Amino acid sequence: MSRLVKKPIPYPENVKVSYDEKEHKVTVEGPKGKLELNIHPDIKVTLNQQERWIKLDRPSDRSFHKAIHGTMAALIKNMIKGVTEGFTEILEIHGLGYRAQLKGNVLELHLGKSHPDIYPIPPDVKIEVKGNEIHIHGIDKQRVGQVAAEIRSFRKPDPYKGKGIRYKGEQLSSNPERLQVRSKEVR
Repeated sequence: MSRLVKKPIPYPENVKVSYDEKEHKVTVEGPKGKLELNIHPDIKVTLNQQERWIKLDRPSDRSFHKAIHGTMAALIKNMIKGVTEGFTEILEIHGLGYRAQLKGNVLELHLGKSHPDIYPIPPDVKIEVKGNEIHIHGIDKQRVGQVAAEIRSFRKPDPYKGKGIRYKGEQLSSNPERLQVRSKEVR
């Protein structure tokens, strides 16, 4: 059994956690918002309101149960972090004349094409544009990452010129095909 999922998952005072046994649903509510998660029916949930922790148990040591047990625990931890601190993803825009601007609830991207790319901002995510950076904020880690990936897909970074939209701190290799061939040879 994984050591991480053996331990109960603590949550702070300003977070309210509830579990509906009929629907197998965990609800986490905090200062930034409310998130819900459908728990797999095989996973048993124990909720202690006085000591402020939630614990998950699996019925067997089959590989499927181990995997779903760890996944559910990680998702609940991310929900607790999301409603207290939130998640942020930062994208950088590189390229001459490349820019982004907000127009209402739409992100307009000028990325060297004959037309601007329009991205409607989802209601559960907040986007800010600061110079050549796009800051994406939200309480759902998966949703923030998905929005960042969708925005990045408008102009993925070119490994040779370095132009495009990339994650902050992302390192580009100068010749990706050659590096892939080398990594296969080393194995």
